[in-house]
Amino acid sequence: METQRTREKQAGKGVQFYATQLGDYDEMHAKEGEVLPHWDYLMRALDRLGSDGLERRRKEAERLLRETGVTYNVYDAPQNKTNPWQLDPIPLLISSQEWAVIERGLIQRTELLDLILADLYGPQHLIKKGLLPMELVYSHIGFLRPCTDMPKPLTHHLIVHATNLARGPDGRMWVLDDRTQAPSGAGYALENRTVMARVLPSLFRDAQVHRLAVFFRGLRTGLANIAPQNKEDPHIVVLTPGPLNETYFEHAYLASYLGYTLVQGDDLTVRDGKVWLKSLQGLQQVDVILRRLDDTFCDPLELRLDSQLGVAGLLQAARLGNVAIANPIGSSILENPGLLAFLPSIARYFLGQDLHLPSVATWWCGQDEERDFVLANLSQLVIKPINRSAGNYAVFGGNLSVAERENLSARIRAKPHLFVGQQEVSFSTAPALSDGKIEPRHAILRSFVVARDRDYVVMPGGLTRIGPQKGVFDVSNQSGGISKDTWVLASEPEKQVSLWLQPHRGQGTEPLIGPLPSRSAENLFWVGRYAERAEAAARLMRTVLQKQRESREFNDTNDLSCLKALLIALTHVTGAYPGFIGEEGKDKLNDPREELISLALDIEREGSIAYSLQAFTRSAYAVRDLWSSDTWRMVDKMEQKWQRANGSLKPRFGRIQDSLNAFILNLVAFSGLTTESMVRETGWLMLDIGRRLERALCTIALLRSLLVPSHDAGVNNQIMEAVLSTSESVITFRRRYRAFMQLPTVLALLLMDENHPRALAYQLQHLQKHIDLLPRERRIQGLHEDQRLILEIYTDLRLANVSALAKTTKRNRLNRNLDQLLAGMDTRLWKFSETLTHSYFSHVQGEQIFASSKVEEEL
Repeated sequence: METQRTREKQAGKGVQFYATQLGDYDEMHAKEGEVLPHWDYLMRALDRLGSDGLERRRKEAERLLRETGVTYNVYDAPQNKTNPWQLDPIPLLISSQEWAVIERGLIQRTELLDLILADLYGPQHLIKKGLLPMELVYSHIGFLRPCTDMPKPLTHHLIVHATNLARGPDGRMWVLDDRTQAPSGAGYALENRTVMARVLPSLFRDAQVHRLAVFFRGLRTGLANIAPQNKEDPHIVVLTPGPLNETYFEHAYLASYLGYTLVQGDDLTVRDGKVWLKSLQGLQQVDVILRRLDDTFCDPLELRLDSQLGVAGLLQAARLGNVAIANPIGSSILENPGLLAFLPSIARYFLGQDLHLPSVATWWCGQDEERDFVLANLSQLVIKPINRSAGNYAVFGGNLSVAERENLSARIRAKPHLFVGQQEVSFSTAPALSDGKIEPRHAILRSFVVARDRDYVVMPGGLTRIGPQKGVFDVSNQSGGISKDTWVLASEPEKQVSLWLQPHRGQGTEPLIGPLPSRSAENLFWVGRYAERAEAAARLMRTVLQKQRESREFNDTNDLSCLKALLIALTHVTGAYPGFIGEEGKDKLNDPREELISLALDIEREGSIAYSLQAFTRSAYAVRDLWSSDTWRMVDKMEQKWQRANGSLKPRFGRIQDSLNAFILNLVAFSGLTTESMVRETGWLMLDIGRRLERALCTIALLRSLLVPSHDAGVNNQIMEAVLSTSESVITFRRRYRAFMQLPTVLALLLMDENHPRALAYQLQHLQKHIDLLPRERRIQGLHEDQRLILEIYTDLRLANVSALAKTTKRNRLNRNLDQLLAGMDTRLWKFSETLTHSYFSHVQGEQIFASSKVEEEL
């Protein structure tokens, strides 16, 4: 009872009773009922907040992360759905005294791994002297023989290194494993810090937390230093597997934060032994690649032949010294868990020191005595294959059945050199918020080290991950793990460090306009197209629903005829055939509810609003690094709201117009944000070209389906009013033409008016201007094909006579002249789209394989 009262007095009623796991070390408690000194201030502050205040901070952090678009993709999720990043509002605290010990151990470990990497791909003294078994190295998939003759760097081989640390029951920090080929998590750690500084600003300030900017400044300096040329201003790119990779957000976030170009393998090409970026401005030489791609996927020419994620010839370019890669291809050999058993002796050989941070006890089964020990103690150990792959992870021997243990023993006996046994470490626990209470969760800290000049810099803190439930040791995000910010507390206020560099005396400050990769250009182009496609469908569907209500209310034959014409037009505008057309469409015209639901909500149906929104979001996500925070917030808002509507509109379809109104409003807001926040460079041109092209095509489809057929006067007037309403042009038309609803005046506004943003002439005028501003790799006499097509279309429209277009043939009551004009423009606009694709979107198309990072990126 006394112990409980002591805890309640210290932790306070607001944070409630915090019970640690018996037998586990807890990060907050030195011993039963006694809070460690560096935790005392935080827990008192949380006590003042109380449970309700802490829960509000958690929800605020959740909102900020969602609005910023911080996600983590879970493989095999339905429709490639991204999961929101989870952040616990209670940080993990580490005192400055303890951090000094950890930092020293991390630097020592990174220097040691750097020496091992240089030796294994160089003289191989470790193998020759018997410090490393040959079988352990050569049987690991991370040892790549094509990498043995790479040029030696001036300073370090290993540029970025991540280490997973856990505190054991004895209170010491132990190394669980290392990540060296493409370490992930630093960007998430930065975003966690940004959010926590906003959620708990005064607490963060008063706690005197070490800043992270020094690490990222070191990363930028380290990458610039390894450039083989242009060291003052190297061209650095971030190579990502693509938007479906689980940590794609981080790739885009770091590229944007550091000012680098985000690329995929198809954006790069090797020519004359150099790596080039395929951009709209032509080929741009690349000096440094910060890769987020597994080793074997990097070069299909010399490594994995079926890779569609890498760059053919990349190894040869690196071999010639024309490009630097961080980390160097082949560095995944350092992730071999069997190395842990030999690191103490290697440290004494290379450094003459013992390891400051010990590794978890490891036995490599390739040695007889160690194999026998592992087999005899299988139920008490964690068994790991030395080669990690999808579905081939560590297993806890104690969790296996008798049959499963026997099967595992047989596999180890058959190929002992492919397995290690490790001590099952009981991680320490850390306080975490769960259902309004503070409870212990097992925690692992991922720390980060980066090469800078001739030394290494450690991120003060790192990315802490905790189990999703009490007593769970699996903290991976794929299994539902939750992240924490990690605060290393300074003994005195720390000087603010900015990522921005100060120019040297005499150094120019001219703006640097980075090249736009062709893939990014295409995604921006399709963002514009899908946004307009979704808006056109939503506007016309809203008009349909309005007319449907009117037809029910007044039961007028003209209303019914107009409604049927609008439903047929909806099929033509969306392209979701057969829809309301043909024999299949007759019954749907009489009862359109199910078809309208499908056109609104069926995400698998091409042409539906849901399908266009999903395609819009995917294209926008692929260029996540190019959007402002407000613009991305609007993209996320649209997707979230329509997903919620999907679940509520089917049983209550009468409310769909409210959802359509909100959806259209969000699309207009997105358009306004991009117009006002994007600089008028090539990226914006591509976005607006896509927008103008799609609006022109949708306008043509709308006019052909509704204004080419002629109806009775009463129906014609309703149809023309519906066209104006769908085109957001009713007010403009009334102001200009008062009460005179005639086809020539409608066509004059929607076809010929170059000052009306909804008119076809306006779209063609802007397409012509944008096309003329696009970069050209070569100049020719006369016009390029895309310029010629737009000029032809625009000229035909300008030469058209509105009165002639409005004439109806008596035999079939069609505006044949109008139909011929619109049909010809439609055909040439599609040809223009194809020409633009061939001219500017030059990356190779093909099925993308995203299995690459199922191993290396897992957090």
